[in-house]
Amino acid sequence: MAHADPVLTQLTETRFFTRGRPKSITPTEEGVLFLRSAARSAVQDLYAFDIATGETRSVLTAEDLLEGDTETLSAEEKARRERLRQDARGIARFALSEDHRRLLVPLSGSLFVVDRASGAVSELPESGGYPIDPHWSPDGARIAVVRGRDLYVIDVDAGSQSRLTTSDSDTVSWGASEFVAQEEMKRMRGNWWSPDSTRLVVQWTDTADVAVWHTYDPTRPDAAPQAWRYPAPGMPNADVRLAILQADGSGEPLWIDWDRARYPYLATVRWPEQGPLTLLVQDRAQQEEVLLAVDADTGATRVLHTERDEAWLNLDQSVPRWLDDGSGFLWSSEREGAFALELRGADGTLVRTLTTAAHGYRRLVHLEEGRAWFAGGPEPTETHLFQVELDTGVVSQVTEERGLHGLVTGQGTDVRVQTFTGPDGSLSWTVLRDGEVAGTLPSVAEVPEAWPNLSYATVGERDYRAVVIRPQDWSPDRQYPVLLHVYGGPHAKMVTADPYRYVRSQWYADQGFVVVSLDGRGTPDRGRDWERVVRGDLVTVPLQDQIDGLRAVVEENADLDLSRVGVFGWSFGGYLSAHAVLQRPDVFHAGVAGAPVADWADYDTHYTERYMGLPAENPDGYAHASALTHAAALRRPLMILHGTDDDNVYFAHAVKLSDALFRQGRPHAFLPLTGYTHMVADPAVATRLQERIIGFLQEGITR
Repeated sequence: MAHADPVLTQLTETRFFTRGRPKSITPTEEGVLFLRSAARSAVQDLYAFDIATGETRSVLTAEDLLEGDTETLSAEEKARRERLRQDARGIARFALSEDHRRLLVPLSGSLFVVDRASGAVSELPESGGYPIDPHWSPDGARIAVVRGRDLYVIDVDAGSQSRLTTSDSDTVSWGASEFVAQEEMKRMRGNWWSPDSTRLVVQWTDTADVAVWHTYDPTRPDAAPQAWRYPAPGMPNADVRLAILQADGSGEPLWIDWDRARYPYLATVRWPEQGPLTLLVQDRAQQEEVLLAVDADTGATRVLHTERDEAWLNLDQSVPRWLDDGSGFLWSSEREGAFALELRGADGTLVRTLTTAAHGYRRLVHLEEGRAWFAGGPEPTETHLFQVELDTGVVSQVTEERGLHGLVTGQGTDVRVQTFTGPDGSLSWTVLRDGEVAGTLPSVAEVPEAWPNLSYATVGERDYRAVVIRPQDWSPDRQYPVLLHVYGGPHAKMVTADPYRYVRSQWYADQGFVVVSLDGRGTPDRGRDWERVVRGDLVTVPLQDQIDGLRAVVEENADLDLSRVGVFGWSFGGYLSAHAVLQRPDVFHAGVAGAPVADWADYDTHYTERYMGLPAENPDGYAHASALTHAAALRRPLMILHGTDDDNVYFAHAVKLSDALFRQGRPHAFLPLTGYTHMVADPAVATRLQERIIGFLQEGITR
C-alpha cells in the first residue's frame, strides 16, 4: 500500500489543525472550564483555568469515570452528534449547575455528577434507557433527561429517578426535539425548566405520519437496517405539541394552545426568569412566524409579534432575549432588507431599532444591564464585536483587528472569554474579568509548517468575495489548472479571514492547482435580497455566480488556466459540483461531488421548502434543480462520493444519480464510503479520500 503524504496525514489526524483547541468554554466564578483533546486525538478531557493562579489543570477524563470500560454510544446519541457535526469522544460535553457547585457529565450511557469543591463523583440512576439531552434545574437539585421515548427527572442528592411521562405508542415521544428542529432549526432541546424549578415545558412528538427511511451497512447483510423518521418535501412532518408538567410528577399535563394547523413548526422556546414563557412558531412555508407569550397556568397564548417575508424567514436562535427586569425583549428582523437588532416592549411593540444595515448584525452574544453585545460587521469575511446602549441606540465597535472575533459569557459570573482568529493564523482565547485581561486559555493544537499561500479579492460586478490559494512553490512563469472548491448554498460561506479554512486547499494547490473559492448570491451576511434571489431555484443563480466570479478572478490573475478547471464540493457543494459538470462543460472539465443532494424531492421539508416551496407548487423548479434531470448531458469526468450511513443527505441520492447516469450511458466514477455518515472523521479514510479526489481531478482535466 502506498504511503500517505505526511502533510496530508497531519491535516487529517489534526482535523485540519482544530484538535487541541479549547472547546465548550464555560466561565465560572473563579475561572473557566473547557474541553480539550490532544493535537491528534478526538478524545476530550475536562480542564479548568484558575484566574487566581493563572494555571490550567486537568479536572476529569473519561478514563477516570469509566474506570477502563469502553465508551459506547446509542444510535440516538450518534444521530444527535451528527446533527451537531461533532465527532468528539471521551467527554463530549458537560453542564455546569447555575450555582456553579456541580458538573453534569454524560458519558457512555451514564450520567455522572461531579462536586467541584471536593471532586467527589457520583453516578446517577441508569434505569429507563440511554440518557439523551440532560439538563440541570435552575436550583441545581434535579436533572431532566430523556430515556427511550419518555422524560425522567432525577433528584441528584437522593439519587432517585421518577418517570414523568409514559409514551403510549412507538411513534410518540416526550422531551426530545424532532429531526428537522435539530438539523435545520438548530433547536436541539425538547424540554425546558421553569425558572423556579417546579415545572417543565415538554415537547410531545408523534411521527406516525412521517415516512420511515433507512440507513444500513452494506458490508453486513446480516445486520438489520436502522430506521429513521424522515420528512421529505410535500410529505407529512412530525406532529409537535407542548405540555407543562409538574416536576414532581403530580397532576395532568397542561397543554399549550396555539394554532398548530397554521403554525406547525416549533422553532424556539424560552422560559426566562423575568417575562413569560415564550414560543416562536412558523407556518410550513416559513413565510410567517409568530412570537407567542404563554400563560403557564392556563396554557393560553397571546401574540407578541408577527414577522412575514414573501420569500422566507431566517431563524436567529440568539433571540428573543428578555431583559432581566422583564420590561421587554430583544428581537432581530430582516424586515428592512438587512438584519437589525430591535428592542421591544413587554407587549411586543417596537421601542426602537438598535442597529442599521451598516452594522451587519448577525447574532446577539451577551446582554448586561442597559447594554447588548452583538456579533456582526459590514464585511462578510470578518466578524466583529459591537455594543449597543439600549436606551439610546448608540452603537460602538469593540474590535477592530481584521479577523473573526467572538465572546463567551457565563451565568452568574463576570468572567468572559474573548476569542480571536486572525488572517495570519493567530488564535487566542483571552480570559477577562471586569474588562481586565486575567489570562489565556492554552491550546495544544499543531500549526502548519507554512501558512496557506493565499490572497483575498473582491471581484466582478457584484463584488463577490473570493480567496485564491497558490502552490507554495508557485512560479509566475507558469499557468496552473484551476480547482474551484465550492459550497455556494444558503447559510454557509467559503471566504472568511480564517487561514485554517484553507489548509486543505493548500494541499490541493501543492498538487499542482490554483484553488479558488468564492461566495455568490444565496450565501449569508450580504443582506436580504442577496440571499432571497435563489427562491424557487437553488441551482441557476448559485452556479452562474460561481462561473462569473471565477471568470472575474481569472481576468485579474494571468497564472490561472481557464481551459483546465476542476470543481469539488461537499453536501450543497457536492450538489453544485455535479450541476457544474452536467450543465456547464464549457467551463468545468472535471468534477467531484461529495454527498450531493441529487434531487431536492429527497431532502427534508424544513430546508427544502424554505427555498423551493412545496413540490406541487413548483414542479418545474424542482425538476430543473434536480441533477437527475441533466444526467444525459454529462460529457466531462464526474466522481460521486457518499457515506452509506448518511442520515442527513441519504446515500440514495448518490445511488439515484449514478443510476440516472448509467441509464443514459454516461460513464462516471462512484465511490461509496462504507459505514460513514455526512462526516468522514476517520483520519485514515479521510487521507485516502483526499488522495482520491485530487487524483481524479488531475487526471480528469487532462482528458
